[in-house]
Amino acid sequence: MTGRTDNGDVRGGRLTIDLDAIVANWRDLDRRSRPGRAAAVVKADAYGLGVDRVVPALASAGCDSFFVALPQEGAAIRPLVPEARISLLNGVHAGAMDETIKARLIPVLSSMEQAALWAAQGGGRPCAIQVDTGMNRLGLTVDETCALAGDDALRAKLDVVHVMSHFACADMPDHPLNRQQIESFQAVAAMLEGVESSLANSAGILTGGAYGHAMTRPGIALYGGEAVTGIANPMQPVVTLKARILQIRSAASGETVSYGATHRLGRDSRIAIASVGYADGYPRAGSGSGIPLRDAITEGLAGYLGGHRAPVLGRVTMDLTCFDVTDVPDDALAEGWIELIGPNMPLDDVARACGTIGYEILTSLGTRYARHYRGGGKA
Repeated sequence: MTGRTDNGDVRGGRLTIDLDAIVANWRDLDRRSRPGRAAAVVKADAYGLGVDRVVPALASAGCDSFFVALPQEGAAIRPLVPEARISLLNGVHAGAMDETIKARLIPVLSSMEQAALWAAQGGGRPCAIQVDTGMNRLGLTVDETCALAGDDALRAKLDVVHVMSHFACADMPDHPLNRQQIESFQAVAAMLEGVESSLANSAGILTGGAYGHAMTRPGIALYGGEAVTGIANPMQPVVTLKARILQIRSAASGETVSYGATHRLGRDSRIAIASVGYADGYPRAGSGSGIPLRDAITEGLAGYLGGHRAPVLGRVTMDLTCFDVTDVPDDALAEGWIELIGPNMPLDDVARACGTIGYEILTSLGTRYARHYRGGGKA
């Protein structure tokens, strides 16, 4: 659901998505992927930011390979990029064969059963193979891949265009599993001579590049999120989120705020009531008090008005959140909007306050925001 935002918009929040920043991030990641090239992971509606706008922007910049999770996701973007390679990360099952073939999707086969199914019903159409090198999620085992590579009859029925694996710990560069996975995958890729190989995700690109493979698969870094623990995020920020302030109210010291009366005011206060809540993807886990997470992470979410911090008071509710604006000057309140994600409150700071990751914050953004896209060739 998209829409233009202006000061008269009827919605409670403004979500601004910078397509030029997404393109700049892809170009940066593509450069870091050399001698390989960067594809783009656009599953989950381009991490919640809108495939209908993100995919054409990336294609215009030169991206010709996209990864989705589900057949309906691939079918949705096929009209946007008629000639692009669209790979289906979750593979294929019997019920998805027709849609996968109709949309010309490349299933990433993750089991011998999927390989047999595609060999029997795929009609010689392109496919990919995923190898599990240590994550224990999807993928053929190394032994199964060796068996497939040596099975001439099966290989003759499979047009394998790329082979891939997935890092489990690339966001932790010193983790020993990274080296184990690299070595295991390089050995497997060598067995499939002439097949394009792919290993690095966003974190893998930022810590080691293409690892000698032909393609990388950036996801979260495209959208401005942190991919690697302990290093400064080199990606351009993509998302700005603001909520409408519905009311500024005064409350006396000793009074309580929000459900459960979990926050008691220690001073006479001004409270901004903003039109945002967990129904909009603003997590209840980020509440200022009244949730178990605050025992582990002291500070909850905060908003910003004119560069002034305004902590969340009490629990985030379904449609409304209370912010302490006692120390915010009147001129900063005059705009009538509070920044929830943006220059003062980066995406991953929001995630940390909620005990989660930027991926979850982005993909949880609701449909009630007025969306405005910057750049990408369209206003």
